[in-house]
Amino acid sequence: MSAIEHIKGSTWHGRKGDLKNAFRYSIDYLCLDIENSPPKKGIFKRDSGWLFGLYGRDHGGPVGRGRGAAWVRDVVAGYNIELPGKILLLAQPRIFGHVFNPVSFWLCYDAQDRLFLVIAEVTNTFGDRHSYLCKHKDLRPIKPSDRLKADKIFHVSPFQPIQGAYEFRFDIRPEKIGIWIDLQMPQGGVMATLTGPRRGLSNFSILGALLRRPFGSRRVLGLIHLQALRLWWKGAKYRPRPTPPKAEIS
Repeated sequence: MSAIEHIKGSTWHGRKGDLKNAFRYSIDYLCLDIENSPPKKGIFKRDSGWLFGLYGRDHGGPVGRGRGAAWVRDVVAGYNIELPGKILLLAQPRIFGHVFNPVSFWLCYDAQDRLFLVIAEVTNTFGDRHSYLCKHKDLRPIKPSDRLKADKIFHVSPFQPIQGAYEFRFDIRPEKIGIWIDLQMPQGGVMATLTGPRRGLSNFSILGALLRRPFGSRRVLGLIHLQALRLWWKGAKYRPRPTPPKAEIS
């Protein structure tokens, strides 16, 4: 895929357990082959500009010092895995120079153009980052019904302990995307979803996003803090930020 796609998506978060809380909001994601897509498409720019774009340093490694797809290839090579197909990045764009991606995804394909490996790149509001490698042990293609697990070792919400396990489900089709993340814990957990149609990026779609959500990821940050305030008001226990894990990926 050399085209750049614009996902006008929807995300839903629901807290499980005795203290329930749920919310849904619209969100914009881009999906692109960062190694082969054009650096500019209309008013969209990569690694430059301030209106609507995507910077390589925002992904693939520490926050602000990412190496993009080169990081993905190095990480996967460390697991003795080859990447014969394309690598797509699914992430929120920079809008007016600002970006915050609670979670981005590296979608890796085999030689038959089948999804077989995903890296979920998680960033918290403290500026820490950790990534989870999602795959089958035998590297068979990931089907929409498959559930891939990873132990939670990274602090995301101050109202959730670092325990339990994530269950990831990916339904990535040519016409739409669907991602479900289920944090499973003995006394609760959280369910998060990202769904939306895949459409070509255009100046028209960019202007529509700027009109609908002019504050971009600043709006996302505001909504995160609003939900944190609601949880605190409901009596959720606050947990201070622990030391992040040394490993970049697990």
